Amino acid sequence: MAGNSFGQLFRITTFGESHGVAIGVIIDGCPAGLSVDVDYIQAELDKRKPGQSKITTQRKESDTVQILSGIFEGKTTGTPIAMLIPNEDQRSKDYSHNTDVFRPSHADYTYFTKYGIRDHRGGGRSSARETAARVAAGAIAKQLLKTQGIDVLAHVSSVGTIEAPNISITSAQEFETIREANIVRCADPATAEEMITRIDEVRKQGDTIGGKVSCTITNCPVGLGEPVFDKLHADLGKAMLSINAVHGFEYGSGFTGSEMLGSEHNDIFVKDETGEVKTRTNFSGGIQGGISNGMPIEFKVAFKPVATIMTNQNTIDAEGNAAQIQGKGRHDPCVVPRAVPIVEAMAALVVADHWLRNKNSKL
Repeated sequence: MAGNSFGQLFRITTFGESHGVAIGVIIDGCPAGLSVDVDYIQAELDKRKPGQSKITTQRKESDTVQILSGIFEGKTTGTPIAMLIPNEDQRSKDYSHNTDVFRPSHADYTYFTKYGIRDHRGGGRSSARETAARVAAGAIAKQLLKTQGIDVLAHVSSVGTIEAPNISITSAQEFETIREANIVRCADPATAEEMITRIDEVRKQGDTIGGKVSCTITNCPVGLGEPVFDKLHADLGKAMLSINAVHGFEYGSGFTGSEMLGSEHNDIFVKDETGEVKTRTNFSGGIQGGISNGMPIEFKVAFKPVATIMTNQNTIDAEGNAAQIQGKGRHDPCVVPRAVPIVEAMAALVVADHWLRNKNSKL
């Protein structure tokens, strides 16, 4: 199976299945000498792990990370970094009802048709559990970026039709403190309460609901990204669309920009009081010509409603016969609260990779 690796210079490969022994990741290309805070890696995993609150799946996983190689006395050695996250609370019997039945909007049918075999226990490799490995790798990428003053900050900006107002980030620490003070991870406390109420209502109905995660990358230098196929926004788009349940990506003005005039949309260059080049507006989302321009990089990621619902649905079995299925086990009524660290991780992996690539762009 191809497609298990991501990145060029800062490259990760993930492995493992939802109900296997463990999941994990290998990072190749991380520079030597980076101080690594393992507690920080664990804290990032704790934001993604199941069983956090009443609005997430009740599967109980500690997601305790084990560092197998690549770090010595708290610093990276320049060799591959291997990290393992054991699976502790698999309940494979919860999936015995869909051994030969395809769940609507899951990867069951496409996976089985492509490979002729599938792990029906939670989707195997196609399960969102795989994203824990990405979060672990992203935590190291974020620590690398912090050495350059770059922060990656995301929050839940909508659940269903409930939209949070635009958030101004003045301090990364303050932003994270406000966001982590509520279980939905929205940086606007009033909107967060509305979101939590709505998700809980949907959960009690046996249904699910989608939402959006907004992300801002601050203090990104000018020059990251390549001008043709490896545009920075193209790689960010690929990274976000590779996350389970993601159905949309837009940066800067996004689809709204298509409704504007050029005279309205153009970001006018100015010099600030320090002499740095900035733009008066940021409809470009911090990226022009596929290359970062020094303004905050801003984008949104849209997540569909979780496909597993607790009501009967019509489907077919492996023989093509009509069948019915009802979700069982432990599932998220809304994925976005746990998706925030995944979005940040994938963004950090992209920016870390392009930061390393940019170091060779000129003498």
